[in-house]
Order: sequence, then structure tokens, then C-alpha cells
Amino acid sequence: MEIYQLRTFVTVAQQGHLTQAAELLHLSQPAVTAQIKALEEEFGMPLFERYPGGVQLTEAGKLLLPDAENMLALARNLLHKAKALQGEPRGKVRIGTIGVPARLKLGPWLALLRQRHPLLTMETTHGISVGILNEVRKKTLDAGFYLGRNPYQNVNTLQLSEIGFCIALPLQLAGALANADWKELGRAPWLGVSQFSSLAGITQELWRSHNIAPLKVGEFDEEATLLELIKAGVGVAVLAERTARRYAADGSIALWRGGELATRAPLQFIYSAERESDPLISMLKASLRQVWDLP
Repeated sequence: MEIYQLRTFVTVAQQGHLTQAAELLHLSQPAVTAQIKALEEEFGMPLFERYPGGVQLTEAGKLLLPDAENMLALARNLLHKAKALQGEPRGKVRIGTIGVPARLKLGPWLALLRQRHPLLTMETTHGISVGILNEVRKKTLDAGFYLGRNPYQNVNTLQLSEIGFCIALPLQLAGALANADWKELGRAPWLGVSQFSSLAGITQELWRSHNIAPLKVGEFDEEATLLELIKAGVGVAVLAERTARRYAADGSIALWRGGELATRAPLQFIYSAERESDPLISMLKASLRQVWDLP
């Protein structure tokens, strides 16, 4: 029995699907199947029942899963302790970023890390929230930033702040919609947001909560694009409060109901739950707490 076999067993149990587990483990599906089969042969009993839509743990598998998880946790803690004993941290840290860097306090944070840990090399990858979340889950990124509520148990979070959102109007529609109710707002043309952006979930939740189904004039994947289209009179959209107020102040867009907040969403730092005790993640969080003035 090898540690990598136990890791495969636990991942398949968590995902309930061989293909999804293989993707997270960076293995082929036949390799995952072979590792599970080898464990089953060594244990002398089946661990999973196969179904057309995936797999489920057998009763024996359910009994063995907690011990397998504990063994993996012990192995990770042993590795992390060994790394901590090596002295000054070094190597490349891969961070996923979203939106506007200033909103993440990225400059002050990376400057503090550089000052404290000069042997660390930081590498940032910019994307949209759902993409960054998936890359952290797959461990192609060490950590990242995410806007919205984290839906995964195998990803841990540190909430940094809450971002407020306003509904931004083209100047051409401001007279008719500035004080409109939700029903009237629902009849206006709206800018849709790519499903991979957290702003899509925020926008759709607003629509559902107020029982409207606006006509979308298209789908767009970043705030800067939404802003330009609002300026051009194409449609209504949800924007982060700071962006919305900045451009409303210079007269290029208008804000619904004087700029009252339509909703809020948490801005979070995310990392794999398996790395909770990793000294590197602890260092990243400690410096973030200082920059964001968190307890």
C-alpha cells in the first residue's frame, strides 16, 4: 500500500467520479482505475460500486475512508514539518489574481512578502474567479483570490473584505430608470456576464431574488468591458461599487437609485484545504492579515 494509492482512493471518494478524480490528480483514468484495483486486491474487498454516472463507496470503503484521510493528513504534516526545518523559504509561489490589482492590495502584499522572504519568487496569473478557483483545486496554482462564496469543501478561504455592487445605467437610460422599481428595471436591456465570472452569479442571484428575467444583449467576461458598453449605451449591468461611483462622478455613467448598494459579495484568499498546515500558506496568510489589517 502506497501513499499515492491512498490519495487516489480519497480523491475518488470525494469526487464520486473516476474522470473528475483523474483530472484533479493529473493522471489518466486507466491509471486511477489501476490504483483503486490494486488497493482492493491488497485489502481483499471492493472499495467502490460502479454505476453509469460514477462510483459510490461500499460499506467497507466508508469504514476505511476516515483512516485513509488521517494517514494522508499525517503524511502531509510530516512533509510540512520537514519543509519548515529547512530554514528560509525559497522557490516559486504561483498566485491567481482577479479584477483590479489595487482592489486586492496586490502591490503592498507582494512588497511585504519580498521584504520578509527574499528567496521567494512570486508568479501571478490573472483570470476570472471561477477559473482561479479551479486552478487552485487542481493545484496548478498555490493560492489565489476569489470573489463570491466558495462552493468546495476541498478549498479553504480567508475572507479579506466584502465588495459592494451597484447597478450602473447608460446615460441614455438614466432619465427613465434612475428611480425605477425592479419590475421596470427588468424590462431594460442588460449586459450578461460570462458564466465563469463570479459577477455572473452575483447578477443572476439579484435577478432571481427580485423575480426578473431581463433580455441579455450579450455575455461579457470582465468589468472593464461592461463599463465601456454601459458608457456606449448598450445596456445595464452590475459593477463593483468603487468602479461604479468613480465613473458616475465623472458623468460617463449613471447609478440606479442614487448608487444604493444592490448586493455584497465576499472577497477571499483561497488555497487547497490539504495545505492548511503548509508553512508557505501560513506565511502568505500572515502577510495578507497584516496588509488587510485583519485579526
